[in-house]
Amino acid sequence: MNVKSRRYLCIGVASLLLSSFISGCDQGGSEQALGVVERERITLTATANELIAALPIAEGSEIKQGQILVQLNQANQQAVVAKVSAQRDEAQAALSKLLNGERPEDIEQAKANLTNAQALLTDASKQYQRLKELVSRKLASPADLDNALAQRDAAQATYNAAQQNWKKLTQGYRQEDIDVAKAKLQAASEELKLQQQKLSELTVIATRDGILDSLPYHVGERVATHAVVAILQANSVPYARVYVAEPYIATLEVGGEVNVHVDGLDTVLKGIVRWISVEPAFTPYSSMSEQDRSRLVYLTEIDLPDAPARLPAGIPVQVDLE
Repeated sequence: MNVKSRRYLCIGVASLLLSSFISGCDQGGSEQALGVVERERITLTATANELIAALPIAEGSEIKQGQILVQLNQANQQAVVAKVSAQRDEAQAALSKLLNGERPEDIEQAKANLTNAQALLTDASKQYQRLKELVSRKLASPADLDNALAQRDAAQATYNAAQQNWKKLTQGYRQEDIDVAKAKLQAASEELKLQQQKLSELTVIATRDGILDSLPYHVGERVATHAVVAILQANSVPYARVYVAEPYIATLEVGGEVNVHVDGLDTVLKGIVRWISVEPAFTPYSSMSEQDRSRLVYLTEIDLPDAPARLPAGIPVQVDLE
């Protein structure tokens, strides 16, 4: 039976109980509240639109917290995790490069280029000085001096560029560049954690001890995101959901004890009222007579701490109100 059918069945049972109870009130009142045994139900949903790969546990089995109930196909998400992991590794490598600085071979090459540029500058400067003296003695033309000056200036520029390149390689990268690389690595690491979490959520596990009540889908079916794929009945204290008539509602209080009769049990169970609805089970008219008000019923939940451990949900109960 799928989830929708179960929901309609529960609504039908509640409607039948409510109708029966109101009919009893119409026939002169009832000193009992009618309802059924309930247990806390936990619905587990799919986090992705994937195929069901495995259902390792059968419906109706007792389960422990952490057991795998539904396994969704992981191939797509595993590929996403692998991609994000590679991006994280790339960010880590970029940061390591900035922190470690340039390769020693590149630094040595820059140093050699600086030495060569310095030698060329020295030679060009000496050549310029010689031509300058020759021009002053009328032994060389001014054009030769201009060419020597241009060569010296070019050599000076080459030397300055080589010197700046060598300083850059030996002093390392700017702190701002390192901070950017660290931020990119942090973002990639957090994204990897997120995708790994999504991968783990494709394995639907029991969040509490209890009984596997329903598996709405079969192996090979594709489920929609947020579709219910497993329903559990928790191993918690069962409780009774009953409808209490308006004339008796004032006699009940949260924490009070009542006698509960469960179909199939010879003993009377002690119940503890844990919740009383402040609204009636149907919307009243704006003006109601005393007889009309007596037909109002209020949904009430009553814990059954002494109930048998295997008492199933859905069994009819009657609660003594007097």
